[in-house]
Amino acid sequence: MKTSIRRTLTAAAATAGLMGLGLSGAAAHVTVKSDTTAAGAFALLTVSFSHACEGSPTDQIVISLPEQIVDAKPEVVPGWKVEKVVETLDEPLTLDNGSSVTERIGQIVYTPETPLEDGYLQQFNLSVQLPNAEGETIAFPTLQSCVEGETDWAQIPEEGQDPHSLEAPAPTVTLTGAEEHGGEGHAEEEGAEGEGVSAETASLETASASNESSASATAGYVGLGAGLLGLLAGVSALVRTRKVKA
Repeated sequence: MKTSIRRTLTAAAATAGLMGLGLSGAAAHVTVKSDTTAAGAFALLTVSFSHACEGSPTDQIVISLPEQIVDAKPEVVPGWKVEKVVETLDEPLTLDNGSSVTERIGQIVYTPETPLEDGYLQQFNLSVQLPNAEGETIAFPTLQSCVEGETDWAQIPEEGQDPHSLEAPAPTVTLTGAEEHGGEGHAEEEGAEGEGVSAETASLETASASNESSASATAGYVGLGAGLLGLLAGVSALVRTRKVKA
């Protein structure tokens, strides 16, 4: 029986260790996910992070946009101030629709009202139009400033290099052909008739789905923790029972 108890305790400890590794390792970097990777599509980008600078609370996130992206509509997040940084182009840029622009949104800056402690998940949604460059990988270098220190997530892997081998890789999105996604993300406004769905409406709906997904993931982790506590409580009760019979 003692051997059985030891095995149970060992299994519980191993489970706790794996849970810890999964929670810390999976979200150690700043990441970006797109609801579509189709070149030229309107997309909702979700920038996420959950760890600070060696444990120091985060007090600012600066997301740099690729040169191919001219505009971005950042999500307004409660408890955070958001700013769009406009930069003047050296030369006018001609867009796919034939119009010309002399300025672009170069950075999105998020500043919390209270520094965010290490170990809490934070996400920001950005609505953008992806570049019409199938097969290209675009990067979103992100500077994470903390109360003490900072981490510049800006490293770009060389050809054939594993991004996970870098200490501070930049978040990236690889563009694919529009036909692979059936044109998803190319939402257009169709005038006064009101037919179709605008890109911004589609982005808001996707943002809602993203928040629900985050809530589900959190509930899953809570359930795992509760299960582990129940297992440990059962082992403790078994040990006490053995002592009483002895």
